[in-house]
Amino acid sequence: MHSVTQFSGAWKSCCILLVWLITGTAGAVTPGKYLIEINKSTRELNVLSGTNVIRSFHISIGRAEHGAKRSRGDNRTPVGSYQVVDFNNDSKFSFFMLLNYPNTVDAWHGYRNELISASEFQEIVRAIKADEAPPQNTALGGSIGIHGVGEETGETLDIHAKFNWTEGCIALTNEEIVELRKYVSQGTKVVIRE
Repeated sequence: MHSVTQFSGAWKSCCILLVWLITGTAGAVTPGKYLIEINKSTRELNVLSGTNVIRSFHISIGRAEHGAKRSRGDNRTPVGSYQVVDFNNDSKFSFFMLLNYPNTVDAWHGYRNELISASEFQEIVRAIKADEAPPQNTALGGSIGIHGVGEETGETLDIHAKFNWTEGCIALTNEEIVELRKYVSQGTKVVIRE
C-alpha cells in the first residue's frame, strides 16, 4: 500500500500534470513536419504531413495484439501519444527508434495499480516534461520503439508479413525502417491507436 504522504505527493503531481496537459504546454510543438500514426488493428504505420498520408507501411506489433501496454513482459504495444527520443544505429533489429514509453498516462495507470512508486511516477512525469526518455527499468517496462526485422531471411520476412511477433515494439522490414528514418527526427510525434 502507498502511504498517505506518497499519495498526497503523487496526487499533487497528477494535478499539476493535468493542468500542464490542459494548458497545452505538453508537446505543443512537434519538431519536424511529419507525424507518425500507427493503427494496431490494421497493422499499418502512416507518415502524415498535415492531413495527407505520404507513406504507409505494413507493420508487426506485440504478440498480445489487443489492449494497452500496462507492464513489463505483457507483450503489448502501447496505445497513446509518444515521441521519438533516441536512435540506435547498431541495434540487433537493424535500426531502432526509441519512444518515450511510458508516458504520463501509462505512469498514472501504473501508480494507480501499485506497479510503480510515487517517486517513479514523478520521475516519469519529469522526464516527459523535459522531452527525455523516461526510466526504462520500472515494472511498466521500457525499450519500446520502432525497428527493423534484424537478420532477414525468407522465414523471418514470412513471419513478419503474417504475424505480430514483437514484445511490444512496432516492426518494419529493414529496408522500410531505413526509409521511415527519412521522415523522423528526435521529437517526432507518434500516435498509436488500437
